[in-house]
Amino acid sequence: MTASQPPAADTRILVVGSGWRFLSGISYYTCRLSNALAGRFEVGAILMRQLLPARLYPGRERVGHSLADLRYEPGVRVFDGVDWWAAPSLFRAVRFLREFRPDVLVLQWWTGAVLHSYLVLCLVARSLGIRVVVEFHEVQDTGEARYAWAARYVRRCIRPLLRRTDGVIVHSSFDLRAVAETYRLGGVPAEVALHGPFDHHEPVARRPGPPGVCRLLFFGTIRPYKGLEDLIEAFAELGPGYHLTVVGETWEGWTLPGEMIVDSPVRDRITFVNRYVPDTEVNDLFAGADVVVLPYRRSSASGPLHIAMSHGVPVVVTAVGGLVEAAEGYSGTVFVPPASPADLAAGIGRAAGLTGRRHADPSSWQRTVDAYSRLLARIGGQDIDTSSNQTVPVLSPDLR
Repeated sequence: MTASQPPAADTRILVVGSGWRFLSGISYYTCRLSNALAGRFEVGAILMRQLLPARLYPGRERVGHSLADLRYEPGVRVFDGVDWWAAPSLFRAVRFLREFRPDVLVLQWWTGAVLHSYLVLCLVARSLGIRVVVEFHEVQDTGEARYAWAARYVRRCIRPLLRRTDGVIVHSSFDLRAVAETYRLGGVPAEVALHGPFDHHEPVARRPGPPGVCRLLFFGTIRPYKGLEDLIEAFAELGPGYHLTVVGETWEGWTLPGEMIVDSPVRDRITFVNRYVPDTEVNDLFAGADVVVLPYRRSSASGPLHIAMSHGVPVVVTAVGGLVEAAEGYSGTVFVPPASPADLAAGIGRAAGLTGRRHADPSSWQRTVDAYSRLLARIGGQDIDTSSNQTVPVLSPDLR
């Protein structure tokens, strides 16, 4: 494989990412990406099983519960998985890596909790002449970044990993700039791969609501950056022709939205489901929604946005981060400014006019696989000096 040649179909890719025990959007993404890549390459997966002590996880009550229906394709070899304390699981993962012997190791990056494990896997891969790709979902998890010690740990300890990285995948040009500015990866080849569809929740028949009522849905974890409090405030200004359902698990102790719901003057028109719902309930929630509202104050990507688009329902979403690129090609999108309840209320009114038809989801896993193919072809033109674990770049800088 050279810089001018596409990767061969027998190229072996080993994806490392979140497992099912600490279920999150990255768990679904790791599985969907692995399955998509398996349509073109030989694919294996190493799953991060026990991310951290369960008592420290925001969703501690559901750790280990079977909530997801999604499964890896039979052709994907899976090692499940690696525990944060490493022994013996990390040693077994290294053995799995050696036996699978991929051409490329793909590390899903979203949290510092996996950094020490990733560094070990990266070092082993480089010693075997295996190229390393990092796919960034966040520069750093927003909850972790609140703590100075966690931010310092990631910024310092990720450097040895990134020095050994041959290529980078991001979900938007916004993320491309953020990663380049934060980690100074000016000479590392990169590709933008827009988030693939979350269409594993099979669409069901639309459930009609009460005549004259537009049913709004907020779906996803409740965290400071999600802006749910802006939606609660905006909803209080909407008339009786609207009903709001809020479904999500509270993280980082962010109870303000729940308190606002209790105190809302229109509390009788709000349904609050304060938990992480299993896949079996997701279909019915979106089938019973006329408009999905995502009032984020910042975001690189959004799983709920992609679920909404796969169901074809209108979406009101703030024009922040990577969400603009993710949703700009969707005919059901209404963009609004962040942190503005008045603009949010007006956007909801506009989105209500887009109901009554199914909007086509523009996202595609084929485009993701194509982006990986382009990146693999490019990094194939580098020579790896396994004795020093450094790359000899032969490509021009791509992170600008």
